[in-house]
Amino acid sequence: MEALGCLDQVQQAGFAVPTQRMWSGTGRLLAEVPRGRLSGDPLFSATLMRDSLVEVLRKCATQAGVRIVTGRRLVAAEPVGDGIRAQFADGSSARADLLVGADGLWSATRSVLDPGAPRPVYGGLYSVSGVADGVPAEAGTFIMVFARCGAFLHIPAPDGTVWWSAQVADPRPPKPTDIGDDRWLDRLAELYRFEPKALEIIRATTQLHRPTLMHTLAEVPIWHNERVVLVGDAAHPVGAGQGVSMAIEDAVVLARALADADSTGEGFAEYHRLRRARIGKMAKAARTNRDAKTVGPIARRFRDLVMPVAFGHFYERATTWLYTHDLGTWPAQAEQPRPAEH
Repeated sequence: MEALGCLDQVQQAGFAVPTQRMWSGTGRLLAEVPRGRLSGDPLFSATLMRDSLVEVLRKCATQAGVRIVTGRRLVAAEPVGDGIRAQFADGSSARADLLVGADGLWSATRSVLDPGAPRPVYGGLYSVSGVADGVPAEAGTFIMVFARCGAFLHIPAPDGTVWWSAQVADPRPPKPTDIGDDRWLDRLAELYRFEPKALEIIRATTQLHRPTLMHTLAEVPIWHNERVVLVGDAAHPVGAGQGVSMAIEDAVVLARALADADSTGEGFAEYHRLRRARIGKMAKAARTNRDAKTVGPIARRFRDLVMPVAFGHFYERATTWLYTHDLGTWPAQAEQPRPAEH
């Protein structure tokens, strides 16, 4: 965020959460670590709702001269001279120097770039989140409970509410629209009946966000050609709460690579080279994270025994690669691509 010039705005839109605690479903403290950072880091993890983050980024982009158009669905793209023409479902098109597919897990750009690209598959987890009121909770602390049916996360907000998310392990994906909010809360209360704090929060919920299925994606073999490039979840959905982080890193690295390159294709290739190893390591960490939430009873007991030792002795060593990564500075003097023509 600092590289993009948005750090202050994001911090002001959210609130600091410096500590993370992880508990077993039986009430045993498994670990207490800095939240999203290393100890001694002057920056604290900031928490905010996704729509607030989007609002901040949209405002920063607009101030930087970006023109945002919504309501168009990409269906095709073809080279035109030294540029690219994007075709949309409404029959319109746009021509530009390059096309960046930052269109998420179900990326249309990925399919345009490679019709044989892998498709997302359900990953054995779904999440339901919400806001509860009137539940005592410790400020500044992110709590994760490794429950019998998955994981339960909650954070107290400054206004006295509690933001929560239930990540339920289930090999069969539910149909989120099949039942109403009250029945979803009843289902969650039954699933988390053995975890007292989770059950208290679920029963105190005043706002429910509809369920989201979690998906995985096989490694995407083609990230770019000479005029089209993928970033973020379109190229590598990693999960583990790092999807937005990796997408933002992609943006900075891509901008730097293009600023230093003699051609668009050369810049894309350098971006791919710089990001591939880090994304691969993040994806491996995400698989470990996901597996910890979907294990059976015997593996749960083993996890609860090992985790305090592992976090107590190896946490900082194991996460230094993630939190000390230097993206460099935004290429402010780079020549800007010409705007799309309509």
